[in-house]
Amino acid sequence: ENHCFTKKLHLMQPLSRFCMLYFNQSENINITAEQSYQGLLERVLLSTLIGMPCCLFLFINGTMLFTLRSKSVFCETSRYILLYNLLFADTVLLALSQLLYILAACRIRLTYPVCGFLAMLTNLTNEISPLTLVVMSLERYVAVCYPLRHAPIITIRNTGVAICVVWTFSLLNVLIRVCLLLNFAFEDLKSLQMTDYCSDIAMILGTMSNLYDKTYTCFVFILASVAIASSYVGVMVAARSASTDKASAQKARNTLLLHLVQLGLSLLSTMHTSIVISLATTLQRLVIVRIKSVFYVFIFILPRCLCSLIYGLRDHTIRPALIYHLCGQLKLSCPSKG
Repeated sequence: ENHCFTKKLHLMQPLSRFCMLYFNQSENINITAEQSYQGLLERVLLSTLIGMPCCLFLFINGTMLFTLRSKSVFCETSRYILLYNLLFADTVLLALSQLLYILAACRIRLTYPVCGFLAMLTNLTNEISPLTLVVMSLERYVAVCYPLRHAPIITIRNTGVAICVVWTFSLLNVLIRVCLLLNFAFEDLKSLQMTDYCSDIAMILGTMSNLYDKTYTCFVFILASVAIASSYVGVMVAARSASTDKASAQKARNTLLLHLVQLGLSLLSTMHTSIVISLATTLQRLVIVRIKSVFYVFIFILPRCLCSLIYGLRDHTIRPALIYHLCGQLKLSCPSKG
């Protein structure tokens, strides 16, 4: 019986333990536990440098979301409705990521159920971006290549249906991840209290979860890349037609290029798990923590913030309203002359 129990534990060993081998220091290496963690000063400095711009960008994204609901033209145009959905998912993801970062910086360890809920919510919002970019690219393709059929096809109702399909597909992905997570033998653990900080990596338990994560990521981004690239080629071909509005085609082409860049950044944000897992087997914990901090800034924070800034500044309809809501209130605090 003891042999069977040991074999079961070996088979059900979570992948996250393998990913965090740098936690276990060898007795032959003269490294103290305190040396393997960041110092208090470094943690405070990193938390400040990362937290302040994150809060600033959360304010900008929140203002952008408010702007997209401030006028009827934004609520009645499919392009702006899709943009609102994209920004909403990115803003929630940014807030959740910052919450997990603060918990890790304060060395607060959660239980597996709480961490699982936060990790799955993070996965849900993270998967919304590439799928929404696909719908936005198809909308631009129809607008340029089939301008006369754009209004009958791209309606408010059809846009709502497309957004529902995006969220349903993402929810299905999360449900599959939850089922794989529940297959792990939690009853063999001494406690549901986590021994590591909460993250999406910590919730990849078992080889099946790891395999599904890689397969789903590859499928989504191959599908999204083909859809956006095909839309770009279609717009390029339509731009050479004499009956196509050259200015509109050029603007749509630039927008699709922006979508490709956003898709690439989103791909990096999902691939960072595999990168960290590979590095964790060879590098020390302190180095991994610093690398994850850099990844967090350039892969998670910046892409979610550049989206609102780029769209807000590029679009002639959004720009005046966004600038008003960002800066217009400052005039009220300044006393008028005379």
